[in-house]
Amino acid sequence: QVQLVESGGGLVQAGDSLRLSCAASGSIFSINRMGWYRQAPGKQRELVAVLTSGGRTNYAESVKGRFTISRDNAKNTVLLQMNSLKPEDTAVYYCNAAVVTTLLSGENDYWGQGTQVTVSS
Repeated sequence: QVQLVESGGGLVQAGDSLRLSCAASGSIFSINRMGWYRQAPGKQRELVAVLTSGGRTNYAESVKGRFTISRDNAKNTVLLQMNSLKPEDTAVYYCNAAVVTTLLSGENDYWGQGTQVTVSS
């Protein structure tokens, strides 16, 4: 009932930039947290960046200073600005949101389908 729609992935060269976008829709009472994770072939899914409703951020050490997460609360959208991309950033990037659907509901995690980011050297 909650859908996360991602966009912005693609093929770029090292040093280029991309902006990922994720819009949440459906039965949403509140969104406590939105963020991005990524998974490269042969590796576990890892946190890239998370933004809470209170404005707190958390970044993976490997992306600090290069990636910036932001949120448009009115549109239930989270953005990930990725600058100075490196080949090691190549992965499938997944949008994640912690959503309360109704007043009687607890918090549940929802995931997007994933969008491929490929950085060539």
